[in-house]
Amino acid sequence: MIRCDRCSLPSAVHQRYSGLHLCPDHFTADVERKVRETLRTYRLFGRGGLVAVAMSGGKDSSALLYMLKKIFSPRRDIQLVAVLVDEGIDGYREQTLLSARSLADRLKIPHRTLHFSQEFATSTDSMAARTRAEAPCTYCGVLRKNLLNRAAREMGATALATGHNLDDEAQTVLLNYLRGDVERLFRLVPRTPKEGMVPRIKPLRRVPERELAIYAHLHGIYPQGHGSCPYVPWAMRLEIKEILNSLEAGHPGTKYALLRGFDKIQDLAGPGSFQMRQCGRCGEPTGQEVCQSCQLLERLGMGMGQRL
Repeated sequence: MIRCDRCSLPSAVHQRYSGLHLCPDHFTADVERKVRETLRTYRLFGRGGLVAVAMSGGKDSSALLYMLKKIFSPRRDIQLVAVLVDEGIDGYREQTLLSARSLADRLKIPHRTLHFSQEFATSTDSMAARTRAEAPCTYCGVLRKNLLNRAAREMGATALATGHNLDDEAQTVLLNYLRGDVERLFRLVPRTPKEGMVPRIKPLRRVPERELAIYAHLHGIYPQGHGSCPYVPWAMRLEIKEILNSLEAGHPGTKYALLRGFDKIQDLAGPGSFQMRQCGRCGEPTGQEVCQSCQLLERLGMGMGQRL
């Protein structure tokens, strides 16, 4: 029997990148330590405020909501609200939203559900049918970010928390490198406040996806029977995920190294010159004359004006 490196109890998890064997209690403490340390880097909660938590109902956002509730529960000056988005993915999203609402109710956290059909007069299924030549994930992701930011801003939120984990962050960095989209990389973590944009925080960015799954299982918050989004196989990100998982298997710590390297480059580059303006179509903040949401909808023969 392998023992925990922090105590004499049986080990439940082996972290290959650190070499540690951890029992459930010390594993939980390690995950929550990483989240607390990441939260402190944002320096947003000295005066309290409202944190909007993007909830999909999957293991990552479920673990995020659970941990934020646990971490901030002693702080009466900080409130949480779960923000759910129904993108319109038939046979999949209904179940994940049900899980998200159930967990929010269990944690006594208010929740609000937003719908693509109401805000953009379309759905991810409809967009997928129109864009068979390209992955619908691009359209879905851009519109979801637009909607989450707008909802958080209207609530007066101090921050918008998302469930992006270490794997997600490493995939995004490598994906944008391979696409040559360096400008987008530097917009991932804005170093200065941007007018109209609620600060986005990623408390789980230093926690591997596998460890979040274990954490969710240990704490009884792992959603069952949802499977993956049916559009995942369309995305280039899946190929990047497989490449990184292969590298991580042969060279433990690769994902952490990729994230650390990106953070160092950002520190050396400084805040950058990226400026926000109002979209000429919908008025939402953007770095271009027309925001990406409007560009994508117009490519589909639609327009943001339909929701205004």
